[in-house]
Amino acid sequence: MGTRVPVPGWLAARAAEVAAGQRAVAEARDAATVVLLRPASSRSPSGEDGAGVEVLLLCRTRAMDFAPGAHVFPGGSVDPDDGAAGVGWAADLAPVLGVPAERCRAIAGAAVRETAEECGVRLAHPLVPWGRWITPEVSDRRYDTWFFVAAMPDGQVASIGPGGAGEPGGAAESDSAVWLRPAAALDAARRGELTLLPPTAVTLAELAGFATVEEVLAQRRLITPLMPVVRVADGAGWLTMPDGVEYPL
Repeated sequence: MGTRVPVPGWLAARAAEVAAGQRAVAEARDAATVVLLRPASSRSPSGEDGAGVEVLLLCRTRAMDFAPGAHVFPGGSVDPDDGAAGVGWAADLAPVLGVPAERCRAIAGAAVRETAEECGVRLAHPLVPWGRWITPEVSDRRYDTWFFVAAMPDGQVASIGPGGAGEPGGAAESDSAVWLRPAAALDAARRGELTLLPPTAVTLAELAGFATVEEVLAQRRLITPLMPVVRVADGAGWLTMPDGVEYPL
């Protein structure tokens, strides 16, 4: 059994209802998220802290139904037209993602589109698959999300809010953005300065040990679905990580 994290009482009650067959399990929608990377800037005059990478995290607005106030990577659910987005390299990833080519094109198309919509960054080169997380069955809104990593394109700047990126014709889903080293983001979460969903925290922990963006992009990972489970045990509710997954917070 993997590591476990305490959850609020209302979520434990839902878990009991699901286990008893009293609550229907929502279908998980396909989604995609992109971890944008750039070389870490030096933190001291000597540059001794300059090695490493930084990742882009967006802070979701408090008005959002899903994960309000959480710091997340750019991404979102697959739209019907994403498969026709013309992402030429997408089909090549199908064997890695373990899905048919058509579904793979839709997932990759969503990753590219959502990144452009949410932070104004336009990706033209292949993404590197990193992981796949499925929302626990107790959630009313569930996603089957593929995680990709990509280098921040030269000459582009991530922007959100007024004058920046956002949902076309609607309000932006995030109200701020920050570049942080993965370890620094985890430390801030431990201090209660920002909120990270479990897949985000685990991904940051996986990236914390890399010295360069190039090292991250050179990884060829086995993509297997990971789904945390909420259970009631010892008189409390617990979010249990999949076997082999260490929760870093």
